[in-house]
Order: sequence, then C-alpha cells, then structure tokens
Amino acid sequence: MAALADAAVELLAEGGMRALTHRAVDARAGVPLGTTSAYLRTRQALIEAVVRRLAELDRADLAARELPTGTALGNQGRAAALGAADLDQLAAAVAQVLDRWLTTGRTRTLARYACLLEAVHRPELRPILDQGTVLRVQARDLLARAGAPDPRRQGDQLVAFVDGLLFDRLVGAGTLSAPPPGTEESRADLRAAVRSLLRALTGA
Repeated sequence: MAALADAAVELLAEGGMRALTHRAVDARAGVPLGTTSAYLRTRQALIEAVVRRLAELDRADLAARELPTGTALGNQGRAAALGAADLDQLAAAVAQVLDRWLTTGRTRTLARYACLLEAVHRPELRPILDQGTVLRVQARDLLARAGAPDPRRQGDQLVAFVDGLLFDRLVGAGTLSAPPPGTEESRADLRAAVRSLLRALTGA
C-alpha cells in the first residue's frame, strides 16, 4: 500500500490532482493494471491513502528532529519552562525540517499542497490531512512554557508563519533574496526568520 501511495504522491507533485488516476498509479508503481483499484476502489479512497501517507512521513520528519517536547519535568510535575537557548534549538530544528521539505522532501511538499487545495472542496479530507492540529497543540505548549502572553493564538500564528515561509520558498516567491535550499545559508536564513518570530512572540 505504501508503494502505491508513494507513486500517487509523485504524480500529484508532477501534475496536480488531474494527474492522479488509478491507471497512472499502476504505471508509476510498476504493478499490474488494476492493482490500485483493487486496494483503493474509489478516487476518494486513493486520495485518502495519499493524505495518510503524507501525514505519516511528515510526522516521522518532525519526530527525527530534537524539538523541546516537554519531557523534562519540574519539581511540581509540570513541563520545564523554556528559555532563550531552548528557543534557539527550536528555531534550528524547524529550519532543518523546512529545508528538508524544500529539497529531498520537495515532491511530498508539492503533493501536500495539492491535497490541501483539494480539501477546500472535500472537507472530509481535512481531519486526515490536518497535521497542523498536532503541530498547533505542540506550538501552543512550547509558547506557553516560553512565557508567551497568549499561547493559544500565538501558537496558531507560529504554525501559519512557518507554513507560509515554506510555501513562499517552494513556489519561488522568495528565491531572489533567499539562499538556495539545501545549503547551510538556507538553513541559517530559515532559522533566523523563525527565531525572529519566536522572539517577538515571547520576548526571549
């Protein structure tokens, strides 16, 4: 099933939703004609499989980065407060994830945006696709521990900012001034952008 979903992701990245058909997935995955429709009988099921695969891979990327997760507890059993050094670590980790999604994960990122646009017209996809729900919860927790005055609202703003930064670099809107993805300069630039917002939100 993962091989079919990965083939579908490639098709979406190359040609958008119009390129996504059962026959095209069969051909890209190198499986006999009819294989995809046997496992995923409808187009809806095919899209849902893609969305679940994208969320799975993105979660793996995030888990591989050393984000401050709240596992360190204080004397009263509460998650330890975050200081400036923790926010520096957070900004660096986010920059690494973004740079990966702009380089080796670029195909997946393009497919994710194609699915996000599709979810505008198919709201049933949203609960599966919306990994931002998990990210928002984490962002709110991190900002609360960093002393942000309104962590719920500001956590949502942080996620929106990061997603917008990714989209801007992905479609080339910022390529005239931004360093090429995959370079240390790119990661440093992304890190500085994220850190600037964290500083504005928390004062740290």
